[in-house]
Amino acid sequence: MRAVVFGYHNVGDRCLRVLHARGVEVALVITHRDRPDENIWFRRVADTAAELGIPFLYGEDPCDPAIAQAVRDARPDVIFSFYYRAMIPAAVLALAPCGAFNMHGSLLPKYRGRVPVNWAVLHGETETGATLHAMEARPDAGYIVDQTAVPILPDDTAGEVFEKVTVAAEQTLWRVLPAMIAGHTPQRPNRLAEGSYFSGRKPEDGRIDWSQPAASVYNLIRAVAPPYPGAFTEVAGARFIVARARRLQAGSTAGGLPPGLHVHDGKLLGLCGDGGAVLVTELLAHDGAPVTPDAFSRILRKQTNEESR
Repeated sequence: MRAVVFGYHNVGDRCLRVLHARGVEVALVITHRDRPDENIWFRRVADTAAELGIPFLYGEDPCDPAIAQAVRDARPDVIFSFYYRAMIPAAVLALAPCGAFNMHGSLLPKYRGRVPVNWAVLHGETETGATLHAMEARPDAGYIVDQTAVPILPDDTAGEVFEKVTVAAEQTLWRVLPAMIAGHTPQRPNRLAEGSYFSGRKPEDGRIDWSQPAASVYNLIRAVAPPYPGAFTEVAGARFIVARARRLQAGSTAGGLPPGLHVHDGKLLGLCGDGGAVLVTELLAHDGAPVTPDAFSRILRKQTNEESR
């Protein structure tokens, strides 16, 4: 099998290594340049390709005629997309006579679209996974080749779940490649009506609404915890990032206080609209500096004094 790989991020790194280990001839890798405004906490596929001796080029726009020509010159049997950020046009996919396949970070047909791991954690799911599927004009709509499930534990952050999904992607590709190489690619139905499509998320979507139930607030904190931008709240005109928290049992909160972030018994306590609470174990200033309960208490006192004037 001769392949062209569009890849990025940790899934791109691991799946490219699986292809190499299985003896697939990767003729070309197309990846992204790092964005200057992005927290680069993941592996660079360009580095992986260089390590493995595979030719690569940077291609932000797969509609660029130069990308199509490079794929055409590579003469692939198949095209793989491993967390490449852009939709690959049908004309490029058609350059691979044996098909084009994408690795998606959910159990399709659930959580089609962008940032599926974050959405799954936000919605309180207890399971997600990785799915290899055929690419077509609509995103994440082609038939399913194979998939692997992983658990989402109650206190897992999206970053921790993403690590599991990366392993699931590696396992899925490793398991199914022999059949694909032999020309017997499995085809399972992708029943779109049984799932939903989700768009991307912006940092502003991490704003905490303390009037929401504690479960919703806690899931938001987990879903966008670092290395993602983080859930945040604003006090005294300043933004604070709730980087780590733990949901408290009912009856263990401070009564009489309104929803919001407080200091109670020397601890940072987020009180929610349903009377539940989260214990904030790591609070950061907007510049990333840690904020202790004592420091936050001083900020609250200053705000109270200013409001009383």
